[in-house]
Amino acid sequence: MISKKMKQAVQDSSVIRAMFEEGKKRKELYGAENVFDFSLGNPNTPPPKEINRIISDILQNEDPTFVHGYMNNAGYEDVREAIAASINRKFGTAYGARNILMTTGAAGGLNVILKTLLDPEDEVIAFAPYFVEYRSYTENYEGRLVVVPPNTADFQPDLKKFGELITSRTKAVIVNSPNNPTGVVYSEDTIKKMAEILRKAQKEFGTSIYLISDEPYRELVYDGVVAPYIPLYYENTIVAYSYSKSLSLPGERIGYLVIPDEAADYEDVVNGAVIANRILGYVNAPSLMQRVVAQCLDMEADVEGYNRNREALYNGLVEAGYECVKPQGAFYLFVKSPLESDKDFCELAKKYNLLLVPGSAFACPGYVRIAYCVSYDTVVASLLRFKELMDEIRSKA
Repeated sequence: MISKKMKQAVQDSSVIRAMFEEGKKRKELYGAENVFDFSLGNPNTPPPKEINRIISDILQNEDPTFVHGYMNNAGYEDVREAIAASINRKFGTAYGARNILMTTGAAGGLNVILKTLLDPEDEVIAFAPYFVEYRSYTENYEGRLVVVPPNTADFQPDLKKFGELITSRTKAVIVNSPNNPTGVVYSEDTIKKMAEILRKAQKEFGTSIYLISDEPYRELVYDGVVAPYIPLYYENTIVAYSYSKSLSLPGERIGYLVIPDEAADYEDVVNGAVIANRILGYVNAPSLMQRVVAQCLDMEADVEGYNRNREALYNGLVEAGYECVKPQGAFYLFVKSPLESDKDFCELAKKYNLLLVPGSAFACPGYVRIAYCVSYDTVVASLLRFKELMDEIRSKA
């Protein structure tokens, strides 16, 4: 018999994955061209062609016992040094290999750092709407997720409420910008004010509060928007980064943590994270992909295709009568549900083979997430279905 905790986890299994599985079944029934699956944030832009050449070169020219062997639990030192140098060029930091820990994607990195930081009943603050797994990751280590209610006016964090929710048990705050599910980029003013609130709270409670910046979408921004690099604004920042979205490598599970020298108890945090990487069973990030990404650091994310989808979908939905904040990054639209219940709206949308994710899955009921990392043809063809769906709702109002 499985544990009670896992029984509950099975019952609460991600609605996003469930919708994705339903999408596969519907495509078999109705044909892929007639199903509009906007459920999963799975990049549809192929990885840069250069990656195949790099993989081939590594396999042909590097010692296989080195490429496929164990290394330091933190990752290959030359890879970490290369990543640190790349970050330094972009943001004017002074990192070295000592500040980088290679991880099994950003998700692995988040689990590693939460394992490192949390004692039972320690609190982690997240801003709704938030990526659904943050609660699971926190509870994995007996922490308690505290949620700041959503600011639906523009989906910037509600900083007043945030300040009220910090306590002596607050150990970490997770931010995700560009944001999943809203596509909003937190402004520089927001980050500065958040840093001020955290410094004030640290002084009041005599504690260290770590700001964990989850950044898989950092390069996916539009209209000249720049996502602030948060360690430049708050010294106790730890960054979790992934190549899943920027290089379209989600299945390769490769990313890293940045732990700056300025972070409180830096040596302990780094040493703890390296051990956590091992004892959580990751041992080390995938060895071949470490070698690969070290040669991809100057490659730019292909945002043009996503931007084309964003413009077509946003404009088409607004024209059909839907309400949403235009995303500044990532590849999601967060649309206000025309029905009071976002779950009922998603259920009705299935009638038109539109597969959407209810906002309640992100602690923000009354909205739905549309992942537009699909083909442009899918976006264009879906607009008629969205219009028909809205027409049906209006006819019954």
